[in-house]
Amino acid sequence: MSKFKGYILNPETLLYEIKDVSMKSRFLKSLGLVLVSLAMSFLYAWFYVGVLGHDLPKTALLKKANARWSSRVEVMDRRLDKVEDALATLEFRDNGIYRSIFGMNPIPSAERTALAGGAERYSDLEVLPAGDILKTTAVRLDRLSARTYAQSISFDEVDALARRAGDMASCIPAIPPIDPNPRKYHLTSPFGVRADPISGVATMHAGVDFAMPPGNAVYATGDGVVETVAFEFYGYGNCIIINHGFGYKTRYAHMKDISVVEGLKVKRGDFLGESGKSGKVTGPHLHYEVIYMDSPVNPMNYLDLDMSSKDYASMIRSRKREGLSVLKPFSLRKRK
Repeated sequence: MSKFKGYILNPETLLYEIKDVSMKSRFLKSLGLVLVSLAMSFLYAWFYVGVLGHDLPKTALLKKANARWSSRVEVMDRRLDKVEDALATLEFRDNGIYRSIFGMNPIPSAERTALAGGAERYSDLEVLPAGDILKTTAVRLDRLSARTYAQSISFDEVDALARRAGDMASCIPAIPPIDPNPRKYHLTSPFGVRADPISGVATMHAGVDFAMPPGNAVYATGDGVVETVAFEFYGYGNCIIINHGFGYKTRYAHMKDISVVEGLKVKRGDFLGESGKSGKVTGPHLHYEVIYMDSPVNPMNYLDLDMSSKDYASMIRSRKREGLSVLKPFSLRKRK
């Protein structure tokens, strides 16, 4: 085995003397130094972390970086609070005012917050603990994005209907269904709870009754489409339902004759038929209802019974000049 020369101090002569050192001895000595160094490093790390409670340098740097990003996420979360409050106000006004004005159904909350992708959308965040701010903020941001998109679509729909405001004005039922000459009729049953004239049981009366002899002309109170024509022995008897759009419908019941068919497009003032006493009645009258968003409302809020008989007759004559015969049936499905 080759040897290496080394120098050692002679304590007697105080001179350095040459001494041969084997390669094996040199290797073992170096290995010993390495092992001792590792042991000391391990002991130092254990004492620094385990006893003193400090973080390793790399861990400390990562924690500082994480703290900086957490602060940024918290600031973003507080800004999202303000955005969410503003968006909630817009949604409330949209459902309660804008869509209601035009007879549109409100958008359900579940539909506004619906997200594409489902649970798999956040599969990369499953490694984070429950309630982690990064995870909750990511989900919240996506839901706000979905709500914002739904709100923008809703505003587009409202804007489209707002441009048709003139159409809406002519569709909303706004005139009496019969000649308002007070000598030709009298109101017998108002809207609301009343004692049933046959059974005597308190029931909801969904419209108003115009008592009059059979054969009086009945007219459409707004533009729309004849949705239903029914001939019943009981209940409403011979009945017409007109769909005016914008959430409005009107019902004309207990009629003698009906002169329109389902699917016919009618205008305000068009002749529908004659009043009668068909169905469940105790006397001849016209039962008239206004239905808004599938719920009956008080027709008196939509009737102008102070309208003069002369003005009413003039409106009817103008509709006759236009000619009901030009109206053609069309599919209700196409209107939607």
